[in-house]
Amino acid sequence: MRNLAILASGSGTNAENIIKYFSNRKSARVTLVLSNKKEAYVLKRAADLNVKSFFFDHDQFYSSEMIPELLRKEKIDFIVLAGFLWLVPENILKEYDGRIINIHPALLPKYGGKGMYGDRVHEYVIKNHDKESGITIHYVNSFYDEGSVIFQARCPVSETDTPASLAKKVHALEYEYYPGVIEKRILKLP
Repeated sequence: MRNLAILASGSGTNAENIIKYFSNRKSARVTLVLSNKKEAYVLKRAADLNVKSFFFDHDQFYSSEMIPELLRKEKIDFIVLAGFLWLVPENILKEYDGRIINIHPALLPKYGGKGMYGDRVHEYVIKNHDKESGITIHYVNSFYDEGSVIFQARCPVSETDTPASLAKKVHALEYEYYPGVIEKRILKLP
């Protein structure tokens, strides 16, 4: 069985969905949730689901070996980003090459990059009169949203959509597809 770590910065609905999905699977389990925000609700969700969680600050992530050592200690095989807003440092990228994935709430390469997350993405999709949006699951590299695409799912954008209504459609796709795509990547690991 593989051990997963989730990195998240926000409320953690995707993290909770992933934890629950793997709670009855033989392929993997979520054993660690890490957040760069002390008040992130994802930490409470993890605790409520009996998953170890940990808050880290900027220096601990970028200027120390604390996080890689924690990942090794917990025997983490695969890292999942779920609403995590920082770039992953090179030392972690190197150690987990091909074993870190992220989900983005748009059809990359459109609406990706630094500062493009959450409702900001949906606002741009609507402002530009796009006919569809969706999710992109991709490998993580040293640039925001530029890793190789693994999977995309689409949803229509109607003329009456608001950022909030479009977010609901996109979240439904995230919950439906992200855990299964993670599992398929894990099963391909040597």
